[in-house]
Amino acid sequence: MEILQFDFMQRALLAALLIGLTAPAVGVYLVQRRLALIGDGMGHVALTGVGVGLLTNTAPIWTALAATIAGALAIEFMRTKGRTSSDVALAVLFYGGIAGGVVLMAKSPGSTPANLNAFLFGSITTTSPADLVVFAALAIGVLVTTIGGARLFFAVGADEEYARTGGLPVLGLNVVLAVMVAVTVVVSMRVVGLLLVSALMIVPVASAQRLGRSFAGTVATAMVIGVVVSVGGVGASYYADTPSGGTIVLAAIAVFIVMALASGLRSLLRRPHREAEDHLHQHGPGCGHPAIDHDDHIDYVHDGHRHAVHGAHYDEH
Repeated sequence: MEILQFDFMQRALLAALLIGLTAPAVGVYLVQRRLALIGDGMGHVALTGVGVGLLTNTAPIWTALAATIAGALAIEFMRTKGRTSSDVALAVLFYGGIAGGVVLMAKSPGSTPANLNAFLFGSITTTSPADLVVFAALAIGVLVTTIGGARLFFAVGADEEYARTGGLPVLGLNVVLAVMVAVTVVVSMRVVGLLLVSALMIVPVASAQRLGRSFAGTVATAMVIGVVVSVGGVGASYYADTPSGGTIVLAAIAVFIVMALASGLRSLLRRPHREAEDHLHQHGPGCGHPAIDHDDHIDYVHDGHRHAVHGAHYDEH
């Protein structure tokens, strides 16, 4: 394939693969906690870190990572200990982070508007071999942490008070998750861009929720969708000569639209059911009525209708 003849495209595709796996693996917990926009806040803070790196002639990856982790910890501290609500904390990071980044990059020697756009919206040509090694190490750390601790993160996201009563280190787990979000933002900034990384955390998860019947199934489906749209988006951006970040996000949105339409159509095709009134007969094995498998339950044919056990009553299908 022509696209694989170029070293920079090989690196971009590998980076896209890493991003497609890690972003949904972290984003599923943000969706669960209704913090879908936190990735945007982290992206803005990361821009300040990039500006510091360019101004001091330091590798932007490390300064962006340090700034983003600091921002993530600040958000978590204000959310749990401070009096400032989480939305106000996010707003401060949004505006302060991007303003600081723009000012610092403007003062950096040799910085150009093209450099700013590359970090904001992604650029497939800017991933160096050294970047790829760092991205791989960070991505592996994120995947091991989020998948290995899935039960713990899920428990805290479902009910913090219950998890705390059960003896789970809620604050520690929230801090770890915040750091994983920060790391994912830095891993994604070269290909997707700091302004669009949050979409890759959230949109594949939203699509997967249309199909997954369990939390584990949703995570796995979201990661598959993330890989498909990331790798496919980078390939499409090469041939269409479009920004990689925008192409990836548009691909993710297209998948979401298809999933939403398919889910709506499936709901319309399902036959409605109602509760059977005055149904005194108890259905079960040997009750004398034919039993028919129906999705994940059993219907019993009775008086020309199909009845299914639903809690303390029967639904008429």
